[in-house]
Amino acid sequence: MTVLDQTPVQAQIDASRGDRLRVLVVGAGVAGLTTAQLLRRRGLHPVLIERAGPDAPSGYMLGLMPLVDPVLKALGVVEEYVAASVYMDRYRIRGRHGALINRYSLGGLFDVYGDYRGISRGELMRVLASRGGTVSHRSTVTALERRGRAVTAVVDTGEAAVEAEFDAVIVADGLHSATRGLVLRPEQVTAYDTGWGGWVVWTDADDDTDLGEELWGAGSFVGTYPVKDLIGTIICCSNEHRAAGLEAFVAELRADIPEAGPRIDRVLTEAVDGRETYFWSLTDCRSDDWSVGRIGLVGDAAAGFLPTAGIGAGMAMESAWVLAEHLADCDADGVEAALAGYERTQRPRVEAAQTNSRQLAKLLFNESGTAAAVRDLATRFIPLTTALRPIRKLLEDRPAGLSRAR
Repeated sequence: MTVLDQTPVQAQIDASRGDRLRVLVVGAGVAGLTTAQLLRRRGLHPVLIERAGPDAPSGYMLGLMPLVDPVLKALGVVEEYVAASVYMDRYRIRGRHGALINRYSLGGLFDVYGDYRGISRGELMRVLASRGGTVSHRSTVTALERRGRAVTAVVDTGEAAVEAEFDAVIVADGLHSATRGLVLRPEQVTAYDTGWGGWVVWTDADDDTDLGEELWGAGSFVGTYPVKDLIGTIICCSNEHRAAGLEAFVAELRADIPEAGPRIDRVLTEAVDGRETYFWSLTDCRSDDWSVGRIGLVGDAAAGFLPTAGIGAGMAMESAWVLAEHLADCDADGVEAALAGYERTQRPRVEAAQTNSRQLAKLLFNESGTAAAVRDLATRFIPLTTALRPIRKLLEDRPAGLSRAR
């Protein structure tokens, strides 16, 4: 998944002993890897661990807004990012009968801030890791204990339990974070369930490498998003329809919508030709607290996202940047204040974006024909700027450090 050196946990711990700030980052996904790499750029040696193996599936497609541009610049990987992604400009929506009901220019919305680009999660991970570093796979935190001015962590490597002290622990192990459960009580984490999910499948690229196209059905949703050399497709239905399987659902969708346009017709055919797919349950989560003493949460562990606004990964990277900046500028005595400052800066921004994603989910995922008809009519006349106004506000009001980094 990454190009980081696979290193034993103890070797990473030994390398960090001389740092003015000893940091453990739990989870080598987008948020955790971004945090660790930024700290390394600032001269630290954070210990980065990941419960999955190095060959774990790299996942899904991403649309990254210009929120990430300053972060990539701080990491020194802008050229790598551009080479691994595609510029996205056109966005088309098809309504409940398959007819085209609106088209937009994403470039017209975002170019003043930077590019909107499509990239696979696997390619993004390789970009983030391209400056090198270390990671310990198949390693899990089993205990965290706050002891005075440090946190003692126990890491299970599968072969042994390694114990070490850290000045700060960053929890970045995803939506269903097990490490978060060592810090927060269950009632401190709330979930939002759309009642829908989608099969994700990679399909062949076409000539429209700058086009994202969606089908908004009644009881169905199909999204097609270009990345380098491929199209990432998600085919969504309510959870009640999942049991019949993808092939049966696609047959039902085709019966309801015989003509959905050339691209969507093709990707539906390719989706059921025997290639690998996986089902993504469309839920998110929100943590009441992002920091407890010297332990901080970032990315999906703090606030997980639905994919509806295409901003979750970008917000995770921005949050990691703000967190890393706060930590890199402090010593061991300032960790709690740094984590609190990071939360004050980022939590309102992230939760505003998360709320917008939830609102869009209510628009996209419904089974009522009447509601879909009203939605189609409104979509013909409502500009995309209205639906994405909260996202544009986030771009306009970026944290000061991010604005300086551009």
